[in-house]
Amino acid sequence: MPDPSSESCIRVAHWSELLEALHEGSWNARINRHRASHLFRGQTLASHDLRPGIARNDGRRLELEKHLLRNFGKYARSYLDVSEDLPKNFWQWIALAQHHGLPTRLLDWTYSPLIAAHFACNDLAEMDCDGAIWKVNYHLAHDLLPDEMTDSLKAQGAHVFTDELLAGVIGSLDELAHPTQERSGQVVFFEPPSISARIVNQFACFSVQLGNSASMAGWLADNPGLWTKIIVPSQLKWEVRDRLDQSNITERVLFPGLDGLCNWLDRQYYPRDV
Repeated sequence: MPDPSSESCIRVAHWSELLEALHEGSWNARINRHRASHLFRGQTLASHDLRPGIARNDGRRLELEKHLLRNFGKYARSYLDVSEDLPKNFWQWIALAQHHGLPTRLLDWTYSPLIAAHFACNDLAEMDCDGAIWKVNYHLAHDLLPDEMTDSLKAQGAHVFTDELLAGVIGSLDELAHPTQERSGQVVFFEPPSISARIVNQFACFSVQLGNSASMAGWLADNPGLWTKIIVPSQLKWEVRDRLDQSNITERVLFPGLDGLCNWLDRQYYPRDV
C-alpha cells in the first residue's frame, strides 16, 4: 500500500482541484491536442489497494483459478451464440468472466476520469469514508515491457494492447502465471472486446500483472513516477456525486438496462441527512 504522504498521493479539497488533478498532464504537444495517456480507477474506499478479485480473501482462491476459468468456459457456452459470440482466445474468455463478476486477476480501469470519479462516489454506504481515484500512465507502463511484447504495439502504432495483440505474446493462463524473468512483475493494459454496451459506455480497459495475482503495491513502489492516487475526502463526495449526476455520469448510462436504471433511481431519491 503506497504511503499516503508520498508525492504520488494527493488529497483534493474542492471539485475544481479534483478536475485539475484528473486532467493534469493531458496536453500532448506532439499532436497539439489534449489527449491523456492515463487510465483511471475509482474506489469507494481510499484504504483499499489495487488488488484483483482472485487475490481477495487472503488469496485463498488463487489455487482454484484454473478451475474457475475452465468451468466458466465449459458452462458459459450454453449462454452464448456459438456462431457469433464465442470468445476466440484466452483474453476474450477472461475478459468475459471478469465482466460478469467471476474473480480473476484482472482489474477494471477506464479512460474517463469522470467515470472513475463515479465509482469513487457511488456507494451510499461508504459516503462517510474517503474514496480514491488511481491514475496510471499506460504509455510509460508499457515502456517497461520487453521489446518482444511491445513490438506488436509499435507495429500497429498503438500504446495499449487489444485482446488479439496480447494473445499473440501470451496465449494461456499458464504463460500469464509463469512468465519469463524479464516479463515478471510488469503490468499490461488491454482493451476488452466490445461484448456489451456496459463495456462500451464505461470506456473500459483492463490491467493484469504478469506472474503476480496479488496487490500491485510492489509495482507501484518501484514506479512512483507512473501513477497518482487522488484522495477524494468524504466531505467532498456528495458534491462530486451531484455534479456527476448533472453531467449524466450515472448508473443509468454506465449500466444500461433495468438494473442500472433502478440503482440510479435508488440513489437519486436517497434522503440524505441534513
